[in-house]
Amino acid sequence: MTPAHPTKVRTDLNPARILTFKINDIDVTGREDETILKIAQQKGIYIPTLCHLEGLSERGACRLCIVEVKGIPKLLPSCITYCKEGMEVVTDSERVVNFRKKIVELLFTERNHICSVCVSNGHCELQNLALALGVTHIEYPYRSPKFSVDATHQRFVADHNRCVLCSRCIRVCGEVEGAHTWNFMGRGISARVITDLDQPWGTSETCTSCGKCVHVCPTGALSEKGKSVAEMEKRRQFLPYLQLMRREDLK
Repeated sequence: MTPAHPTKVRTDLNPARILTFKINDIDVTGREDETILKIAQQKGIYIPTLCHLEGLSERGACRLCIVEVKGIPKLLPSCITYCKEGMEVVTDSERVVNFRKKIVELLFTERNHICSVCVSNGHCELQNLALALGVTHIEYPYRSPKFSVDATHQRFVADHNRCVLCSRCIRVCGEVEGAHTWNFMGRGISARVITDLDQPWGTSETCTSCGKCVHVCPTGALSEKGKSVAEMEKRRQFLPYLQLMRREDLK
Protein backbone atom coordinates (compact mmCIF):
# COMPACT_ATOMS: atom_id res chain seq x y z
CA MET A 1 0.00 0.00 0.00
CA THR A 2 1.31 3.42 -0.96
CA PRO A 3 1.39 5.81 2.03
CA ALA A 4 -0.81 8.89 1.80
CA HIS A 5 2.10 11.19 2.64
CA PRO A 6 5.38 9.68 1.39
CA THR A 7 8.46 10.91 3.19
CA LYS A 8 11.04 13.00 1.34
CA VAL A 9 14.14 10.98 0.50
CA ARG A 10 17.51 12.65 1.11
CA THR A 11 19.95 12.23 -1.77
CA ASP A 12 22.93 13.98 -0.17
CA LEU A 13 23.69 11.54 2.65
CA ASN A 14 27.13 10.53 1.32
CA PRO A 15 29.63 12.91 2.95
CA ALA A 16 32.20 14.57 0.73
CA ARG A 17 35.87 13.73 1.31
CA ILE A 18 37.96 16.16 3.31
CA LEU A 19 41.04 17.32 1.42
CA THR A 20 44.20 19.07 2.59
CA PHE A 21 46.07 21.59 0.46
CA LYS A 22 47.81 24.97 0.69
CA ILE A 23 46.68 28.55 0.06
CA ASN A 24 49.52 31.07 0.22
CA ASP A 25 51.68 28.44 2.00
CA ILE A 26 48.99 28.00 4.67
CA ASP A 27 47.69 24.48 5.26
CA VAL A 28 43.92 24.41 4.83
CA THR A 29 41.25 21.73 4.63
CA GLY A 30 38.01 21.65 2.69
CA ARG A 31 35.45 19.32 1.21
CA GLU A 32 35.99 18.06 -2.31
CA ASP A 33 32.74 19.76 -3.37
CA GLU A 34 33.94 23.21 -2.24
CA THR A 35 35.68 25.76 -4.44
CA ILE A 36 38.97 27.47 -3.74
CA LEU A 37 37.12 30.77 -3.28
CA LYS A 38 34.74 29.37 -0.69
CA ILE A 39 37.50 27.79 1.36
CA ALA A 40 39.62 30.95 1.14
CA GLN A 41 36.70 33.03 2.41
CA GLN A 42 36.16 30.60 5.28
CA LYS A 43 39.82 31.00 6.25
CA GLY A 44 39.73 34.79 6.00
CA ILE A 45 41.92 34.91 2.88
CA TYR A 46 40.87 37.80 0.65
CA ILE A 47 40.16 37.12 -3.02
CA PRO A 48 38.40 39.95 -4.93
CA THR A 49 35.19 39.09 -6.76
CA LEU A 50 32.54 40.83 -8.83
CA CYS A 51 30.22 38.30 -10.47
CA HIS A 52 30.25 36.10 -7.35
CA LEU A 53 27.50 36.65 -4.77
CA GLU A 54 26.63 34.37 -1.88
CA GLY A 55 23.31 32.68 -2.59
CA LEU A 56 23.66 32.60 -6.39
CA SER A 57 25.22 30.01 -8.69
CA GLU A 58 28.77 30.62 -9.88
CA ARG A 59 29.56 31.77 -13.43
CA GLY A 60 33.25 32.71 -13.49
CA ALA A 61 32.36 35.69 -15.65
CA CYS A 62 34.47 38.53 -14.28
CA ARG A 63 37.74 36.60 -13.74
CA LEU A 64 38.74 38.88 -10.86
CA CYS A 65 39.03 35.89 -8.52
CA ILE A 66 41.83 34.31 -10.58
CA VAL A 67 44.56 32.48 -8.68
CA GLU A 68 47.76 30.60 -9.47
CA VAL A 69 47.86 26.83 -8.95
CA LYS A 70 51.27 25.16 -8.91
CA GLY A 71 51.81 23.00 -11.98
CA ILE A 72 49.15 24.76 -14.08
CA PRO A 73 50.47 27.51 -16.41
CA LYS A 74 47.21 29.44 -16.79
CA LEU A 75 45.40 31.38 -14.09
CA LEU A 76 42.22 29.76 -12.80
CA PRO A 77 38.98 31.39 -11.58
CA SER A 78 38.75 30.35 -7.93
CA CYS A 79 34.94 30.58 -7.83
CA ILE A 80 34.50 27.59 -10.16
CA THR A 81 37.72 25.67 -9.44
CA TYR A 82 37.29 22.90 -6.89
CA CYS A 83 40.01 21.99 -4.44
CA LYS A 84 42.19 18.91 -4.89
CA GLU A 85 44.37 17.00 -2.50
CA GLY A 86 47.87 18.48 -2.24
CA MET A 87 47.28 21.43 -4.58
CA GLU A 88 49.21 24.66 -3.90
CA VAL A 89 47.33 27.90 -4.50
CA VAL A 90 48.67 31.45 -4.57
CA THR A 91 46.12 34.27 -4.43
CA ASP A 92 48.28 37.39 -4.31
CA SER A 93 51.32 36.91 -6.53
CA GLU A 94 52.55 39.84 -8.62
CA ARG A 95 51.27 38.14 -11.77
CA VAL A 96 47.78 37.64 -10.31
CA VAL A 97 47.53 41.19 -8.96
CA ASN A 98 48.66 42.70 -12.30
CA PHE A 99 46.02 40.70 -14.18
CA ARG A 100 43.32 41.82 -11.75
CA LYS A 101 44.28 45.44 -12.21
CA LYS A 102 44.09 45.07 -15.98
CA ILE A 103 40.63 43.51 -15.70
CA VAL A 104 39.37 46.41 -13.58
CA GLU A 105 40.86 48.93 -16.01
CA LEU A 106 39.18 47.20 -18.95
CA LEU A 107 35.84 47.23 -17.12
CA PHE A 108 36.15 50.98 -16.61
CA THR A 109 37.04 51.61 -20.26
CA GLU A 110 34.42 49.29 -21.77
CA ARG A 111 31.43 51.24 -20.42
CA ASN A 112 30.82 54.70 -18.94
CA HIS A 113 31.62 54.61 -15.22
CA ILE A 114 31.66 58.24 -14.09
CA CYS A 115 31.69 57.83 -10.31
CA SER A 116 31.03 61.48 -9.44
CA VAL A 117 27.57 61.45 -11.07
CA CYS A 118 26.61 57.83 -10.39
CA VAL A 119 23.84 56.97 -7.93
CA SER A 120 26.04 54.17 -6.54
CA ASN A 121 29.02 56.42 -5.80
CA GLY A 122 30.35 55.20 -2.46
CA HIS A 123 28.34 51.97 -2.65
CA CYS A 124 29.79 50.53 -5.87
CA GLU A 125 31.71 47.24 -5.92
CA LEU A 126 33.67 48.18 -9.05
CA GLN A 127 34.74 51.42 -7.39
CA ASN A 128 35.73 49.54 -4.22
CA LEU A 129 37.75 47.03 -6.24
CA ALA A 130 39.67 49.82 -7.96
CA LEU A 131 40.55 51.28 -4.57
CA ALA A 132 41.52 47.90 -3.10
CA LEU A 133 43.76 47.03 -6.06
CA GLY A 134 45.34 50.47 -6.27
CA VAL A 135 44.01 51.34 -9.72
CA THR A 136 44.73 55.07 -9.86
CA HIS A 137 44.66 55.59 -13.63
CA ILE A 138 43.60 53.85 -16.82
CA GLU A 139 46.14 52.91 -19.48
CA TYR A 140 43.63 51.88 -22.13
CA PRO A 141 41.53 54.16 -24.35
CA TYR A 142 37.92 54.69 -23.30
CA ARG A 143 35.37 53.29 -25.71
CA SER A 144 32.62 55.68 -24.54
CA PRO A 145 29.66 53.63 -25.81
CA LYS A 146 26.20 55.10 -26.18
CA PHE A 147 23.92 52.41 -24.82
CA SER A 148 20.31 53.08 -24.00
CA VAL A 149 18.88 54.04 -20.61
CA ASP A 150 15.59 52.26 -19.90
CA ALA A 151 13.43 54.28 -17.48
CA THR A 152 10.11 52.76 -18.55
CA HIS A 153 9.67 50.84 -15.30
CA GLN A 154 7.63 52.67 -12.67
CA ARG A 155 10.18 52.00 -9.89
CA PHE A 156 13.55 51.24 -11.45
CA VAL A 157 16.01 52.36 -14.13
CA ALA A 158 18.38 50.26 -16.25
CA ASP A 159 21.46 52.13 -17.49
CA HIS A 160 23.33 49.77 -19.82
CA ASN A 161 26.26 52.20 -19.96
CA ARG A 162 27.16 51.14 -16.39
CA CYS A 163 26.64 47.40 -16.76
CA VAL A 164 29.64 45.08 -16.21
CA LEU A 165 27.85 41.96 -17.55
CA CYS A 166 28.23 40.08 -14.25
CA SER A 167 24.87 38.27 -14.82
CA ARG A 168 23.83 38.69 -11.18
CA CYS A 169 20.46 40.15 -12.20
CA ILE A 170 19.88 37.23 -14.58
CA ARG A 171 20.71 34.62 -11.97
CA VAL A 172 18.73 36.13 -9.09
CA CYS A 173 15.69 36.64 -11.32
CA GLY A 174 15.78 33.04 -12.51
CA GLU A 175 17.15 31.16 -9.51
CA VAL A 176 15.50 33.05 -6.65
CA GLU A 177 12.46 34.86 -8.04
CA GLY A 178 11.74 32.32 -10.80
CA ALA A 179 10.60 35.00 -13.24
CA HIS A 180 13.44 34.65 -15.80
CA THR A 181 12.88 38.21 -17.00
CA TRP A 182 16.54 39.00 -17.70
CA ASN A 183 18.98 37.47 -20.17
CA PHE A 184 21.94 38.33 -22.40
CA MET A 185 21.79 39.44 -26.02
CA GLY A 186 24.73 39.92 -28.37
CA ARG A 187 28.36 38.92 -28.05
CA GLY A 188 31.62 40.49 -26.98
CA ILE A 189 31.69 44.27 -26.66
CA SER A 190 28.12 44.49 -27.98
CA ALA A 191 26.64 42.16 -25.36
CA ARG A 192 24.02 43.61 -23.06
CA VAL A 193 21.34 42.52 -20.63
CA ILE A 194 17.76 42.57 -21.90
CA THR A 195 14.29 42.00 -20.49
CA ASP A 196 12.18 39.30 -22.13
CA LEU A 197 12.63 39.52 -25.93
CA ASP A 198 14.47 42.85 -25.82
CA GLN A 199 11.43 44.92 -24.90
CA PRO A 200 11.25 47.92 -22.55
CA TRP A 201 11.47 46.93 -18.89
CA GLY A 202 8.23 48.69 -18.09
CA THR A 203 6.27 46.58 -20.58
CA SER A 204 7.61 43.22 -19.38
CA GLU A 205 4.91 40.66 -18.60
CA THR A 206 7.25 38.50 -16.53
CA CYS A 207 8.77 41.12 -14.22
CA THR A 208 7.33 40.94 -10.69
CA SER A 209 8.81 44.34 -9.68
CA CYS A 210 10.40 42.65 -6.65
CA GLY A 211 13.62 44.65 -6.96
CA LYS A 212 15.96 41.71 -6.34
CA CYS A 213 17.83 42.36 -9.59
CA VAL A 214 18.40 45.97 -8.56
CA HIS A 215 19.82 45.09 -5.17
CA VAL A 216 22.28 42.49 -6.45
CA CYS A 217 23.68 44.77 -9.16
CA PRO A 218 27.29 45.64 -8.19
CA THR A 219 27.29 49.02 -9.97
CA GLY A 220 24.76 51.71 -10.85
CA ALA A 221 23.47 49.85 -13.91
CA LEU A 222 20.21 48.99 -12.13
CA SER A 223 18.98 51.62 -9.73
CA GLU A 224 15.88 52.82 -7.95
CA LYS A 225 14.11 55.97 -9.07
CA GLY A 226 14.27 58.89 -6.66
CA LYS A 227 17.76 58.07 -5.42
CA SER A 228 20.40 60.76 -5.85
CA VAL A 229 24.19 60.40 -6.02
CA ALA A 230 25.62 58.06 -3.33
CA GLU A 231 22.16 57.07 -2.07
CA MET A 232 21.70 53.78 -3.93
CA GLU A 233 22.87 51.41 -1.19
CA LYS A 234 22.07 47.83 -2.19
CA ARG A 235 20.41 45.33 0.16
CA ARG A 236 21.53 41.74 -0.44
CA GLN A 237 20.94 40.10 2.94
CA PHE A 238 17.93 38.20 1.61
CA LEU A 239 20.05 35.81 -0.48
CA PRO A 240 21.87 33.86 2.28
CA TYR A 241 18.61 33.82 4.26
CA LEU A 242 16.67 32.27 1.36
CA GLN A 243 19.39 29.68 0.80
CA LEU A 244 19.31 28.75 4.50
CA MET A 245 15.53 28.34 4.41
CA ARG A 246 15.79 26.09 1.35
CA ARG A 247 18.36 23.88 3.06
CA GLU A 248 16.07 23.60 6.07
CA ASP A 249 13.20 22.50 3.80
CA LEU A 250 15.29 19.61 2.48
CA LYS A 251 15.88 18.18 5.94
